[in-house]
Amino acid sequence: MSQTVDTSPPARPARAARPAKTRAEGQWALGYREPLNANEQAKKDDNPLNVRARIENIYSKQGFDSIDKSDLRGRMRWWGLYTQREQGYDGTFTGDENIDLLEARYFMMRVRCDAGALNVEQLRTLGGISTEFGRDTADLSDRENVQYHWIEIENVPEIWKRLESVGLHTTEACGDCPRVVLGSPLAGESLDEVLDATPAIDEIVRRYIGKPEYSNLPRKFKTAISGQQDVVHEINDVAFVGVNHPEHGPGLDLWVGGGLSTNPMLAQRVGAWVPLDEVPDVWEAVVSIFRDYGYRRLRSKARLKFLIKDWGIEKFREVLETEYLKRKLIDGPAPAKPERPIDHIGVQKLRNGLNAIGFSPIAGRVSGTALTKVAEAVAAVGSDRVRFTPYQKLIVLDVPDDKVEWLIDELKPLGLHGRPSHWRRNLLACSGIEFCKLSFTETRKRSQVLAPELEERLADVNANLDVPITVNINGCPNSCGRSQIADIGFKGMLVDDGAGNQIEGFQVHLGGSLGLDAGFGRKLRQHKVTSEELGDYIERVVRQFVKHRNEGERFAEWTVRADEEDLR
Repeated sequence: MSQTVDTSPPARPARAARPAKTRAEGQWALGYREPLNANEQAKKDDNPLNVRARIENIYSKQGFDSIDKSDLRGRMRWWGLYTQREQGYDGTFTGDENIDLLEARYFMMRVRCDAGALNVEQLRTLGGISTEFGRDTADLSDRENVQYHWIEIENVPEIWKRLESVGLHTTEACGDCPRVVLGSPLAGESLDEVLDATPAIDEIVRRYIGKPEYSNLPRKFKTAISGQQDVVHEINDVAFVGVNHPEHGPGLDLWVGGGLSTNPMLAQRVGAWVPLDEVPDVWEAVVSIFRDYGYRRLRSKARLKFLIKDWGIEKFREVLETEYLKRKLIDGPAPAKPERPIDHIGVQKLRNGLNAIGFSPIAGRVSGTALTKVAEAVAAVGSDRVRFTPYQKLIVLDVPDDKVEWLIDELKPLGLHGRPSHWRRNLLACSGIEFCKLSFTETRKRSQVLAPELEERLADVNANLDVPITVNINGCPNSCGRSQIADIGFKGMLVDDGAGNQIEGFQVHLGGSLGLDAGFGRKLRQHKVTSEELGDYIERVVRQFVKHRNEGERFAEWTVRADEEDLR
């Protein structure tokens, strides 16, 4: 019997796959201390906090042209200073290639107001600085800060002197550092809070703000701490939210890794209950993890959310406990989610028996003159407490019953409404092309016209709206105006007008929200509106909502199931 012989060449052994090359992310804790980009190099060359001495001793005396570019476009941010946009350049000029054209000789200055807390003397000082040095500009930001424009370098030392004389400052209001700490506008007085978190906020500011150990982070670091969910905690790098533990009582629930911009991510619960007096230590540990393990190679990935995404929340908690706190955290329950934003607008009773009145300027636009008049009115009703909010609003505390109507009437001519319309209350916008070098479109200035326009256009349905419909307008993808978490969000961009021209427009984002429906909603494919069409579009989609919604249905719920044609 013949036997078949296999004469084919032997098969080659399978080649082992080459291991994927991993690029160093510049994490200090892993030994990567050499800067991997110009921003990191600038921080290594000189701690940004040191620029204050040069501002006071050189730049303010020798003028704008004497400012070193690495200070001008980098380190001065650690003291709340950005150059503002040169007037006359539309969105087609926006981009790094035109920075020399777009950079005006004036500054935006951000005053740090941790927890938004102010007294009458401080508010009066803010107003006076605006009228004397800022062409009467003063915008309330969604970070509880106030922002000036038209500030000249020659006047900065005097402005600092006046701010610091009343306990205010601009330290680390911007830059790769721990920025302002959001806190509840009604901390210590709200009938709904689990606890007053003010002591923890004050201690964090006292211990850590302006300290070199925490002034060189991979990028900005945002904090929110409150005894209730009124500080947009889901979009902060770290947040502590009031919750009652069944065994340990009132404390705070820890969240990490939130942030918007071009890669939005909601913060995740660590699952830990933190007692109030331990919040500063836990906060420091979280910041230290970001400093040591945060990605420093690319600016686009240099936020804590990217580290959380790669590690997962379990590993983050393990590193937090074993490497930094050296102890275990206590497991805790999740706080119940609110059904709608807690903005504290209108009149409400306080624990002390007096009243708080939340006033709504349109998209945070006020003026130094207005702030000064507010200070006088607040003093006249016997109060000494004013608060800015994470929604670009202003709240007056400690108003007696017999002064409520007087104060509401007194501030209304200033554009501050104590019983605002639906659209005045729920409209939020970033600085926009009026002042910002990154913006493609007009936003806050456009809002001043848009809110009254919507009041008139939708007059027949406004009274029947039993749920808020938030409108957030952003001039670029960076989300200072939080476009992804609004019921109706607009992201600024250039759009084709049909004749080949690039004009101001917006990408539409619908059904984003925090709280009960927390998420980023839906983008309509290829759907954009021009700046001039904003009012038309909002009216159209709101009328569709009113027509097709189920009883009690929120806007974010409706957008999930709505036909796309009803959303266009």
